[in-house]
Amino acid sequence: MRSFFLNLMMSSLYIQMPKAELHLHIEGSLEAELLLKLAQRNNISLPYKKVDDIHRALNFRCLQDFLDLYYYGTNVLIEQDDFFELTYAYFKRCSEQGIVHAEIMFDPQSHTNRGISFDKVIMGISNACQQAKLDFGISSALILSFLRHLTEEDAFRTLKQAEKYRDKITAIGLDSSELDNPPIKFKQVYQEAKNQGYRLTAHAGEEGPVDYIWQAIEILGVERIDHGNACIEDHALRQTLINYQIPLTLCPTSNVALKVISDIKHHPVLDLLHQGLLVTINSDDPAYFGGYLDENYALVQNNLGATEQDLSLLARNSIVASMLNEAEKQKHLTFFKL
Repeated sequence: MRSFFLNLMMSSLYIQMPKAELHLHIEGSLEAELLLKLAQRNNISLPYKKVDDIHRALNFRCLQDFLDLYYYGTNVLIEQDDFFELTYAYFKRCSEQGIVHAEIMFDPQSHTNRGISFDKVIMGISNACQQAKLDFGISSALILSFLRHLTEEDAFRTLKQAEKYRDKITAIGLDSSELDNPPIKFKQVYQEAKNQGYRLTAHAGEEGPVDYIWQAIEILGVERIDHGNACIEDHALRQTLINYQIPLTLCPTSNVALKVISDIKHHPVLDLLHQGLLVTINSDDPAYFGGYLDENYALVQNNLGATEQDLSLLARNSIVASMLNEAEKQKHLTFFKL
């Protein structure tokens, strides 16, 4: 009985703690119900007729299996209102999970390359961010993510399209198929993005090797690594991450769903946290992996034995590792000084 109430109190704790979500693909928050609704509204034919049909498809062997379904799902996003509805639905969930700030990745190429205008994508998402700030008090930042399986030339075109929306986009990211698409492939476009004043982050070391993390840091000049699981294999890299407090945005439910790790009990999040790395946990693509941010906290608590101190440190790290300005960070960090 004591164990039950202790777990209940800890669960309540991480719900109440102010948290930032730093690794969230907005297209990956497209829940089955909304996917079917938008498909019908936009007259898009799907092989799935019911929510259960979609849920049965969420059985991935690897990252590429997921990406195939992910890009298929984006086809139902056509109009500006679709992107607004998608994004606002995510923020509504944030409001129920103690999330005070969200840094949202979006993949414009997955839309523009099928004829959807950049304007519709950015305005739908951005307007939802503004509405969520008014309705829920949740701040946000947008991360334009290049698709790494496409060319650097294509990334440059996307960067050009973003120019007139510079005030709406905080950072540049890099996602999609990691294997055989090293960070160095995007060296020039990252340099240009830096010159334009964007902050920089990149996926590295999820399915790719340790060297991809080094490349992201030393060649692309990122301030944050998305995923970064592979750093567990390289002591020198871990020491660099500690010394410079370069954050990692780890995603436990995603790693399990995509077989990046064989079992949640082998996840390195607490090992890395206890070594002094600036580790955060995030939901990645929650509609596809079965868990939003609090579900990831619960997974770490229930399967890795995370203590109250661990959970508090993970939440605190999410604020520290965010792109909020210092005053905004300190406002949220006062919670952890009580």
